[in-house]
Amino acid sequence: MRIFLFSLLAVVCFSSCKSGQTAASQDSSPLDELVSIMQGHYSSEKQSVTDKDYFNISLRMTPIWKSKGHYLFVEQALFDKQDKPYRVRIYKVSQRGDSFLSEIYTLKDEKAWIGKWATPEVYDQLTEADIELKQGCEVVLKRVGKNRFEGATGDKTCPSELRGASWANSKVTVTENSILSWDQGFDKDGKQVWGATKGGYAFFKI
Repeated sequence: MRIFLFSLLAVVCFSSCKSGQTAASQDSSPLDELVSIMQGHYSSEKQSVTDKDYFNISLRMTPIWKSKGHYLFVEQALFDKQDKPYRVRIYKVSQRGDSFLSEIYTLKDEKAWIGKWATPEVYDQLTEADIELKQGCEVVLKRVGKNRFEGATGDKTCPSELRGASWANSKVTVTENSILSWDQGFDKDGKQVWGATKGGYAFFKI
């Protein structure tokens, strides 16, 4: 009798645990998966050590405005000059059908918000009036496997005036522990005028 009761309890426990795991996996959407693996602190140190054409870059993505949706505050800087990032952005990540959009926003007073990632609640003071959408520069991603998303900007849709460029292009691969990002600028004749030439920057989570 005792053996029967023990076996019955084991079956009940196994069934309830299994159903709980199923429910948990159902609660995690592909959008939540993408945003979760994007956030964090990355560096391209490994790449810079093996290939001197690449710098050691710090890439930090901090979640903000959780009540409004999926937003990330982004700072990109030379690793030894993280207090002076050369790129400060906000990404809004959303889902459209079976695709995922990472829309890019600039900040009107970006210097006021640099380095606030240590106390992310400060970003609650930032309003939508303080940011501006970079039209045509959104990255469209596809989920190609568990914890793996790949995508790019549209063809010549993202305007750029940096170093004589007319438009910019970005190709991105996001995995659980890394981001491969290849940003390039081209002039009106299609000649590349800025960005890596051999391939993207490989960032790994620290």
